[in-house]
Amino acid sequence: MKLFFSSVFSGSDWLDNVLMEIDENGMIKSLISNSEKSEADKILSGTCVPGMPNLHSHAFQRAMAGLTEIAGSGQTNFWTWQKVMYQFLAKLSPEDVEAIASQLYMEMLRGGFTSVAEFHYLHNDINGNYFKNPTEMSDQIFAAANTTGISLTHLPVLYAYGGFDCLKPEDGQKRFLNTIDQFQLLLETLESKYRNNKLTKIGVALHSLRAVSPEMITDAAAFAPEGPIHIHIAEQTKEVEQCMAWSGQRPVEWLLNNADVNERWSLIHATHMNEAEIGTFAYTGAIAGLCPTTEANLGDGLFPLEDFLNQKGRIGVGSDSNTSVDLTEELRLLEYGQRLNQRRRNIGASGEGTSTGENLFKKSLLGGAQALSQSVGILEPGYRADFILLDDKHPTLFSRTENFILDAWIFSCGRDAISDVFVGGNHLVKNGRHIRQESIEKRYRSTIKSLLN
Repeated sequence: MKLFFSSVFSGSDWLDNVLMEIDENGMIKSLISNSEKSEADKILSGTCVPGMPNLHSHAFQRAMAGLTEIAGSGQTNFWTWQKVMYQFLAKLSPEDVEAIASQLYMEMLRGGFTSVAEFHYLHNDINGNYFKNPTEMSDQIFAAANTTGISLTHLPVLYAYGGFDCLKPEDGQKRFLNTIDQFQLLLETLESKYRNNKLTKIGVALHSLRAVSPEMITDAAAFAPEGPIHIHIAEQTKEVEQCMAWSGQRPVEWLLNNADVNERWSLIHATHMNEAEIGTFAYTGAIAGLCPTTEANLGDGLFPLEDFLNQKGRIGVGSDSNTSVDLTEELRLLEYGQRLNQRRRNIGASGEGTSTGENLFKKSLLGGAQALSQSVGILEPGYRADFILLDDKHPTLFSRTENFILDAWIFSCGRDAISDVFVGGNHLVKNGRHIRQESIEKRYRSTIKSLLN
């Protein structure tokens, strides 16, 4: 299949009059600028840019959006939000999870995300017992990805304890828990089921330093020797204090001193670091997984973006709790949080005369692709044909050129400027609507009605 675009941002360069050839596996075979429309099988209007990898998602939490914004009698924070989440989990069936994830993944595609790393820790039934099928809950995530067409990096989570020093878990955590042997069985079963799926990848995740023992970190990493490894870390100041009390070290400091952190790793949040941690983390080549809308919603704090980028640190973005599902909101809030904190502008730019939006977009594409361990994020031969089309007739984008298009999209309009979305060459969103939107929304509405009533 040969497609023609008048304007393409490849992830590194702006190209005009581009002919993109896509092979039978959905990979880009060639990308030639200054081409003729007559050579194409199809001419597409709008500005073509790479689809963004979403490096951190908890799909089931999408159904909680708007349910945790009521103030309590005391101070509300991450830890009080977590209690509400535990209560919500008591109701979810496997079928509910598939319906919620399908709705979410459809929204992700419409919002500019073409692939997702699902940080999946919902393993057990409502009583905390293992399912007969060890991949029962994970299968719902794969089914949702298949229904919507989004590309999936599935990250089953090892979750064994309720706090540092192997603290006994709370009752609300019973649906997450697994032993190291059960976790290995889960991974092996997933690999046997899905290894030949060209749009999926399997890695491992450690919920946090609170939820695993030091020995488990080494064991779990060995179960997926070529896959990505993700971990929540240093999201709240309370976690930093608890880690100091347990080990005498800060969370990121402890992990870097006790695990072989390298380019396979993504440290999700890493919000609270000191100067030494920032430099050492950046040097590893691991990804800082930033989730600005969730971190703001939970009151976590601000990531030290400028210092990390100055140390050549690598970043990507994710929608995490999925209160918001819009790529541009993540990038916009990432930049605006820094501006509010430092009282100056264009902090995410790479230097004088450079575009803030383009720089954050490029870095998040590269970091997200690395975090998902997928050949995405760049429109070049050998990479998958995951891209979105921006409506150049949108009032905010009209008559804008090159990096001004990206800045206008990211800072001034958002998802309503996305007209079409392709994953692996498959046309999934057409004129702003997903090809299965009606059936997905119908099932989701039925699920939510049942859960909330």
